[in-house]
Formats: sequence, structure tokens, C-alpha cells
Amino acid sequence: MAISKAAALVFLSLISHIVRGQNVTDNLKYVDQLIGSANGGNVFPGATLPYGMAKAVSDVDSGSNQGGFTTEGGNVTGFSTMHDSGTGGSPSLGNFAFFPYASCAGGDVNGCVFPKKERKIHYKPESVKASPGYFSIELQNGVAAEMTTAHHTSLFRFKFPSTGDSSPLLLLDLTDLSDSRQDNATIEVDETTGRMSGSSRFNPSFGTGTYVAYFCADFKGASIRDNGIFVNSRASASVKDLKINRSINGYPLPGGGFIRFSKNPADGVSARIAVSYISSEQACRNAEAEIPDFDFEATHTAAESAWREKLSPITVSSEGVESSLVTNFYSGIYRTMVNPQNYTGENPKWESSEPYFDSFYCLWDSFRSQLPFLTINDPNALKQMVRSLIDTYQHEGWLPDCSMSLCKGYTQGGSNADVVLTDAFIKGLTDGIDWDVGYQAVVKDAEVEPFFWSVEGRGGLDSWKSLGYIPTQDFDYKGFGTMTRSVSRSLEYAYNDFCIAQLASKLGKTDDAEKYKERSGYWKNLFNKNQTSLFRNGSDTGFVGFFQGRYQNGTWNNQDPLWCSTIDNYSGKSCSLQNTGQETFESSLWEYGFYVPGDQAALIDLYGGRDGFVKRLDYLHDQNITYIGNEPSFLTVFQYHYAGRPALSAKRSHFYIPRYFSPQNDGLPGNDDSGAMGSFVAMSMMGLFPNPGQNVYLITPPYFPSVSIKSPLTGKTATIRNVNFDATYETIYIQSATLDGETYTKNWIDHSFFTEGKELVLTLGKNESSWGTRIEDLPPSLSEYTGGNGTTNGTSAETLGGRGITMECG
Repeated sequence: MAISKAAALVFLSLISHIVRGQNVTDNLKYVDQLIGSANGGNVFPGATLPYGMAKAVSDVDSGSNQGGFTTEGGNVTGFSTMHDSGTGGSPSLGNFAFFPYASCAGGDVNGCVFPKKERKIHYKPESVKASPGYFSIELQNGVAAEMTTAHHTSLFRFKFPSTGDSSPLLLLDLTDLSDSRQDNATIEVDETTGRMSGSSRFNPSFGTGTYVAYFCADFKGASIRDNGIFVNSRASASVKDLKINRSINGYPLPGGGFIRFSKNPADGVSARIAVSYISSEQACRNAEAEIPDFDFEATHTAAESAWREKLSPITVSSEGVESSLVTNFYSGIYRTMVNPQNYTGENPKWESSEPYFDSFYCLWDSFRSQLPFLTINDPNALKQMVRSLIDTYQHEGWLPDCSMSLCKGYTQGGSNADVVLTDAFIKGLTDGIDWDVGYQAVVKDAEVEPFFWSVEGRGGLDSWKSLGYIPTQDFDYKGFGTMTRSVSRSLEYAYNDFCIAQLASKLGKTDDAEKYKERSGYWKNLFNKNQTSLFRNGSDTGFVGFFQGRYQNGTWNNQDPLWCSTIDNYSGKSCSLQNTGQETFESSLWEYGFYVPGDQAALIDLYGGRDGFVKRLDYLHDQNITYIGNEPSFLTVFQYHYAGRPALSAKRSHFYIPRYFSPQNDGLPGNDDSGAMGSFVAMSMMGLFPNPGQNVYLITPPYFPSVSIKSPLTGKTATIRNVNFDATYETIYIQSATLDGETYTKNWIDHSFFTEGKELVLTLGKNESSWGTRIEDLPPSLSEYTGGNGTTNGTSAETLGGRGITMECG
């Protein structure tokens, strides 16, 4: 992947410009919401609360505008109050946008332009300001807008330049970012108060079905001159209600409401809009309860306080550290709590007293580091998310793997809610969660095939159980989905079963534990020991033995191991959800060759021992085969730990950050995937990276002299301290460690570190040492570790503290 000039300059500045800092206390000031607002980061950079439903920002028509606004120029098309962050697919939400005019030409309401494609206007790039709970911008015509939010409600404040007419107008558009509005959108305008309410039906951005959203908008700041509705390019103050259908040409007809004011007040005009998935009446109640007095400053202050609390558990000593790294760190933490969204009380699909979270985009992305990070930083929210997943199973029959705006999203691989539930359980987040039902849900994923497995559960289960793999071109008549990704799905199913085995063991279900432990080893059935890997010019990578697709009769498919890798610019092959896709998803066979998270010891043996494993892992990174902008790469940065080379994990981490992750608008290497990239940055820089679904954090030195993490559950503070910290990051290799004052040689640690408030002290040097290299120091694995290149040492996972498949720690 090419490095942007801005990112390269940031990397070089680490050496040339060290800024003396101090202990970070007010973490809020280090958040840069514009990171990822260019170069396909797709972040939502506007105003919101943690997990908030209201997300206010100006929408633009340029770049990858999935999050509404980008800093890549373009035109502002409106100011809307519902968004997602860092997603792929079509632009998401962006419903019920306002658009402001200082006046209408000739004083005639029809002198204003109403259709979105015609009214759009450039903004002044230097005017953009964003901070937690706040966003502001100025348009080229001098109209300025600032916005803040409560949970369901946004408050906009528009200020207008002086004009001859001095009758500002706001329109409200019944459309969304991707122009997906369907049938029978409605709006009603109250002539006396100016209140606008209504609804529309829309398509989701990466899923099936439709959803209906409702709104309620009120205005304050000047007396009303007139109001009404618009259709196409014309408006009328004599009509107060509109019901509008979709055009026959695939584009929704422009339509909505307008309000015009009798004067241009110096303080501007305020527009309050609340949203609901239940009704317009509920949207109005949300608005009146959350922002009753249109108090912008109070609403902004409350939003800041909410974010300050969420960012407070983790503090760092920043002495000697480049300030951009501190910004990178806390901005990553911030993005982990923008999505998913807390829709509790806004779910029209069933009645329940349980929480309801949506905008899981998708668990395939977030299970790897985002949700494990929340287990540390915001465990109470994570417990609510787990309860929501289980409640969804109870009412819809399946754990979701992807969801947005009340719709089922497309499953990308395995049933990865199984990993999420297991990760929470083994890390002690058990209270208030019905784990009997949770276990029932993950077992259903493993045993019952849904009819439409493109949006839930697993496909090909008959073959999985009988053959021990998902065949290429499987014969599957019980359920239906895109018949691709047989290798990546098989590897993910194996790990899903590994996690179920852990959960079963913890719950005392011994027979199930053994059953799923056996099934977790099915990944071995797709290893073709004779598979080679050649470059296009015919030169040999020098490696033999790769996972490969296999037909029902046992013969091998022939997917080039480099197809869909970062350096594959010639195959023309798709590795996504298309029917023509390959047997891996969004990555190559080379990268999926390392996806055996539960049994690294067996994989290491398969690759010829520790040296062979490290050599292959080095090649993956050194030859740029991996793509750090996508989630399958995350764990590969730290898998050196399993081969007893934790120093190499530290080295790789410092290669990727901040080379590919920097506090610039274009500072992300790929879309943020609802905070997945943010969590990768946060956990890498914190120095404890998870292997999700296991009670394991892989230790590397933090990027700061010290990091302190206060557990929101126990109130105890865990601390990691670096002795011999070097802000040039030449001294990044652990020489020795102590845990609570006692010598500590394991290269991993468990979750009790956080909940019990332990202290880990790392002494650093400039060269790799023997710390964390012995077999007894390695992270738990299902199989026994062997000696350096395959000679058995007789040390089992239980000896390492793993106690077999339960992965408990001492």
C-alpha cells in the first residue's frame, strides 16, 4: 500500500521533532475526529454521544461519504442527524437533512433551490471544527452551521449573512445519503409552531429489507414568516402536508418541508430534530425530554462530559512523546465508541426489557479488537451489547453477525457472535447475562443451518460435520448464500467451534466441550502440503504448503495463494461477496494461512517449527502481502509471540504505527470499520493486544513511559511502566519484566491484570533478548508446543497455564 505524504511526514517527525509533554489528564482534548475523513477512512466526524443514535454533521457529495462528511472538498448537500461510522457498502443513513438559505431570490419562496443535486454548495475547508459532541462548518455563501447532540436529538444553530430580504429559510428533505427512500414518505408542518414531523422508508447500506425512520423538528430564534412543503423544485405555503412516493426512474422525487423566518437574528436560528424508529410522537418526546430549552451550550457541555467519562479510564504519561502519538491513541479510543449504536427503546420489531444495540458493521470486523477493547475500557456497555445479541437470538432465532438500521446485514465469514460471547464470558462479564440462552444460541450456530445463511448462522453445515470442511462448490440444498469463501469460512468455523468448546467447558458441559474441541481442528483438512506459491513472473516465493479449497470428492481447488493480497494487481479475481468470488474473503490464502487463533502450536509445527513459522510470517509482512487496512492482518502483527519472538511483534507494531495510522485526515489505511481500526491503534499502542475469544493479551512495550487503566467494574488501576523508555523508539525490546514486583517471564497476561489492578514493569533495551522466548513463556494453545523446529518438549497447554481448551490463566 502506498504511504501518503502526510503520513510519511508524521513518521519522520517522530525522529526529528520530539515534543516534551506531560501526564495526560483531560483526554478529550487529544481527540481528532477528522482522522479518517479522507482517503476512504469513511469515519463519522460529527457530533454525537457515546453509542448515540443522533449523529449530526454536514453531508457532502465527494469521496467516500459513508459517514456523511469528508474533508476532500466537494459540496454540502444538507445537514442530517443519523449516520454510521467507518462502514463500507453504500453511504449509510443521512436521513432528514436540513438545508439553510439566508434568503430566497426576489423574496419569493420559489427563489430558493430545493432539489438536493441542485442546491449543493462548496464549504470553506478552513472553517471545519470538530470535537467530541460538536461540529461546525461555514458554507461558501457565508452561512455558518454548528451542531451538538443528545442521545436521540440533534441541535443545529445556523447563522446567516445579512441580505436585502433578511428572511432565512430552512428546508427539511425527506431523503437520505444514498437516495434510497422508498414508498410513501410523509411530512406534516404545523402552521403556528413550525413543527415538522413525518417518516420515510429507506434501504439499509449493507443488508436486506427496509426500515422506517421518524422525525420531529422544531425551530427557535425568530418569528415565522411562512412555512409549508416542497415537491420537486417548487414550494407552497398554502399546503402543510405531503405524502410522496418514489420516482419511476430510480431516484426519489425531491420533497419535504420548509420554514421561513421574518428576520435574520444576530444569534442565528436553532433547529432541533429528534429521530425514532417507533413513531413521530416518540421522536417529539425524545426532543422535548433531551433538549427542552434549545440550550446549545448546555447540550454541548453535557456531550463533552459524557465523552470525558468514557475516555477517562485510560491515562498515559506523555513525557517526551510526540504529541501526534497521543492524539492518535485517544482518537482511536474515541472511534471505538461511536458505533455500535444504542437503540434501546427504539426497536419496533419486538417488545423487550433488554438493551438493543444496532450498527454492528460487522462482527467479522469488530470481534478482533474493538469489542475486546470495550471489555477493558467500557465493560458495562459491552455487557449490554452481549445482552442485546442474546435478546436478538431469542426473538429472531439467530445471533446477528452484521446489522444496521434494524436490518440484517450480510455475513462475511463465520458466526462470529460466538467469539464475542465467549470473549465476554471468559473475561468475567457474566452478571446480568442469561448464559444458558447465550450458550443455546452459539450451539444453534454450530448445529442448525438457516435457510438464508448470507445474513445469519453458518452455511454448509452438513458438509462441515461429515467432511470436516466446507467444500468449494458445496452441494447445499438446506440453506442458501453466496457459494464462495470455502477456505476462510472453514477456518472461521473452526475457531467459532474452538470458542464454543471453551464456553462449554466453563459451563460444565463436558461432552460438548470435547465435541467442539474436535471440530475446532477441522482447519487441518484444508492444508495442502504440496501447494506452492509463485509470483506472476514465475519466480518462487520459496514456500510450500498452504490452505486450499477442496471439492466434495476430496480433490483440491487451485486458487493462487497470492490472489487478493496487497501485491496482487493482476489476477482480476474478486475476494468479496460476489458470486464470482474466490475461496477467501477480503484477503489471500497467504494471510489466511495464519488464521488458526486457537492452536498456534499445531500451525507452527505444520510450518516446520518456530524458525519456519517466523520466516513465513516475516515474508508475509516484508513482501507487503498483508494489508494492514483490513482486519485479518491485525493478529499477524503479534503472532511472533507464539513462536517465542515477542520482540518481532514489537518491531512490526512500530513499523505499522504511525507509518499507516497517523493523526491526519487521510491517516487511516482503510475504512475504520466502525472503530476496528481505532481499536487496533489503541491496543497496539497500549502494549496489550488480544487474541479474541481467549483470556490472553500479548505483551509489547506501550508507546508511552507508562499507561494506567482504571477498571470501571472494580475501580482498581492497572499500570504498565516502561523502564528505559526511549521516545525515538529504538529501545523497544523487553529485556525483563516484573508483575507486582515479582519476576515475570511469560510474554502474555490475562484479564485479571485489569480487574485486579496489577502493575507490569517492563525493562527495555535496543536488542532482542531471551525474555518471553521459552516454551513455558508462550501463550496457551490447544496443542502441545514442541521444541524449536518440531522436536517435542512434552509441554502441554495445561503446563503453560492454559488448562487445555478452557484457556484459563494461573
